[in-house]
Amino acid sequence: MSTPIKVITSGAFAAALKRLAPLYEEQTGQPIDLQFGSSIGAAHDSIPTRLSNGQQFDILVLAAPALEKFILDGTIKPNSRIDLAGSKMAAAVRASDPAPDLSTLESFKQVLLNTPRIAYSASASGTYLSSEVFPKLGISDQMAISAKRIFSERVGTILMRNEADLGFQQVSELLPIHGLTLIRKLPPEIEKTFYFSAGIMNQTQQLTAVQKLISFLASKEAAPIIIETGLEPVKTTV
Repeated sequence: MSTPIKVITSGAFAAALKRLAPLYEEQTGQPIDLQFGSSIGAAHDSIPTRLSNGQQFDILVLAAPALEKFILDGTIKPNSRIDLAGSKMAAAVRASDPAPDLSTLESFKQVLLNTPRIAYSASASGTYLSSEVFPKLGISDQMAISAKRIFSERVGTILMRNEADLGFQQVSELLPIHGLTLIRKLPPEIEKTFYFSAGIMNQTQQLTAVQKLISFLASKEAAPIIIETGLEPVKTTV
């Protein structure tokens, strides 16, 4: 039996991988050991913590800026990055609550200022909100009080436990949570696509098998599942 390919990813590409991995295993007989963790932070199950503790993987799938950091520090093989999908951020509320209008910059700002409990992810989209969007709107001080950054858990789960009234995360991470209304129409001034990429870990012992799996993830065959899970395929030429 083939040695399992160990893959670890953060939330946005997780739903796609959960469907694509068994499909690839069935087609090829190549087993895949799929694991998940947050892309940043010091939680025990975060990807940086697991790597610093010496856990071994073959493929890392992360937001492109986070993956680039691992390329620079030598964790990921140089020139191995393959962009797989683009991801958009959305807002969400419980389906039982009215959906706010977030379509203009002014309405977006006012809703944030008037919402006492906001949750946003500790990932690429959350970093973008806290480091760029909140300062741009001049509401960083207010958000430091009312907005909470969520580590190692889905923002939708926080909403469904009634621990927040408005949440922000990438569409693919909000879609699997039942009982939410997603608000995808955000102001064009703050809309952004976050790219998720695969990289090959430097210590992998099965380079050819790893390259074949990444080619599948970037293929036309994988594209429909990537779309169904709320992402936009980047490379579909294989």
